[in-house]
Amino acid sequence: MRKNYFNLSRPYVFIPMSADFFHHGHINLLQKAKKYGNIIIGLMTDSGIKSYKKKSPFFTYMLRKKVLQEIKCVKKIIPLNGLEYAKTAQKYQLDYFVHGDDWKKGPQSKERETLIKTMKKWNGRVLEFKYTKNISSSKIKKKFNKKI
Repeated sequence: MRKNYFNLSRPYVFIPMSADFFHHGHINLLQKAKKYGNIIIGLMTDSGIKSYKKKSPFFTYMLRKKVLQEIKCVKKIIPLNGLEYAKTAQKYQLDYFVHGDDWKKGPQSKERETLIKTMKKWNGRVLEFKYTKNISSSKIKKKFNKKI
């Protein structure tokens, strides 16, 4: 039996997020993920976001965390300092790691491969859900900047 790290019953369902502009795509992912167990958000720190997106977030870590704390299905939020998915999964022996299917290409693809191999060691599962079309925090930022 795996250790209880978060004072929550298992299974642990881990979702990494930047959540710089929280939107309905995030809600879609949370609704699908909550069916598997207790949701733990790995919220990217400001420097974590900058490490792979090369831009600072619009909202600070503490403001983004404040929004997520009000989402009833979110049981715990921990800081994530960049694309440390396999390292985090190993540390907490996560039962499920949830992500949208948009990470198969781009900066997260290499870490995805490592994560899948890592989680197989204890029969953890990576769950990839269909990405919500036509919405992303980046698109919201671009529209917002055009209107200013």
